[in-house]
Amino acid sequence: MGSEPFVVAAAQVSPVFLDREATITRACDTVVDAAARGARLVVFPEAFVPAYPLWVWSIPAGDTHALRALYAELLEQSVTVGDEATARIARVARETGTCVMIGVNERNTEASGSSLYNTQLAFGPDGQLLGAHRKLVPTAGERLVHAQGDGSTLSVHDTPLGRVGGLICWENYMPLARQALYAWGVQLYAAPTWDRGEPWLSTVRHIAKEGRVYVISCGSALHARDIPDSHPVKQRLKIPDDGWINSGDSVIIDPDGKIIAGPLNARQELLLAEVDPRKITGSRWQLDVAGHYGRPDVFTLTVDTTRHPHLSTSNGSA
Repeated sequence: MGSEPFVVAAAQVSPVFLDREATITRACDTVVDAAARGARLVVFPEAFVPAYPLWVWSIPAGDTHALRALYAELLEQSVTVGDEATARIARVARETGTCVMIGVNERNTEASGSSLYNTQLAFGPDGQLLGAHRKLVPTAGERLVHAQGDGSTLSVHDTPLGRVGGLICWENYMPLARQALYAWGVQLYAAPTWDRGEPWLSTVRHIAKEGRVYVISCGSALHARDIPDSHPVKQRLKIPDDGWINSGDSVIIDPDGKIIAGPLNARQELLLAEVDPRKITGSRWQLDVAGHYGRPDVFTLTVDTTRHPHLSTSNGSA
């Protein structure tokens, strides 16, 4: 990480509901806009492509007819790492020289191709895919849609901006997952989420202070108008009087836990803030939870980064 300040952005924009290609187009346009405004890192919401499966909070688990139909549609519009949809994000990252972290619904193409992960893709400014982190524990109703990831995708990535990583939504309540990122040296911490309000805002402020990191928490602002009236799911949702199904609350926080941009509430736009790398290193003089405050003689953490495939084959050779 250098010493010169730079700009980061939280892209609090809505997907084009359950439309992969149109949502990718919107994401690319947003990255271009952010880069034109000086951003060198752009963070998108949780499960942005093709949409967060918000119906899990409204449709009972026993309503299998509706849930099957929605799952089939979501699966059809989801992404495979390395497909044309992800290649488009890679290209816009390279063309703008911007780091991009974007949430997707990812097919498990290494096995059945019919299960989904809640995944955060990280692209470097050269367009290279740095990592695809699969959410370790889907929360409550999300388990009707998303499978559990494993430790093989938990990581931090070196970029020209510094060490970039993050956790998805309520993974951020997992202290050992946070500590793993701190120990890997994370400096720019992405927290894409469906959550908003208190205590979420207090949580991401705590993470910034605890890890002495910049936190870019990108919320999922979604209005009723973002879901077509013709889509049957709209009649099943709990829509507030103001129309905001999720008001967003994206926020950017410095390593002292101070909010430097946001919260951005009930709006769909880019939230930008300037990052000063010296605030990260300087603040760790007082508190470094993966350094002089870590006490490895007292506490140890083991992270299993082994990949756990569904199938291994052998040709029977000696």
